[in-house]
Amino acid sequence: MDKINFSDQYFMKLALKEAQNALKKDEIPVGAVIVSQNKVIAKAHNLTETLNDVTAHAELLAITSASETLGGKYLRNCTLYVTLEPCAMCAGALAWSQIGRIVYGASDEKRGFTKHSPSLLHPKTEVTEGILNDECRIIVKDFFKMKR
Repeated sequence: MDKINFSDQYFMKLALKEAQNALKKDEIPVGAVIVSQNKVIAKAHNLTETLNDVTAHAELLAITSASETLGGKYLRNCTLYVTLEPCAMCAGALAWSQIGRIVYGASDEKRGFTKHSPSLLHPKTEVTEGILNDECRIIVKDFFKMKR
């Protein structure tokens, strides 16, 4: 569960930029990028408030965009970089996409899939956690502090 390569931090910084875009829209600041062969093929951030759609999570929007870019529904040779651990809904969609690897920054103690449904992912999907953990955790924590 810990295959870290030199580009993990680089791509997580791009996901953090997407999280900043969400924050500017008063969305929960979660950002995602999907990479294939060291190239970004999809970028997204939460849009649940903007679209009035509870399913408009960064991961789901990125999956749709990446599938359109590749012209197919399977993302076997792709890596998702996401600032917050995916929820069960997103983990299920990632399983269906057969994504090759998931890299996330901060754990989500309340809704993260590893605490509730760790077997949701496709059996071949690799998971790396904690990349730029502090930055990813702080942006979400600060957002909720402002809301309270």
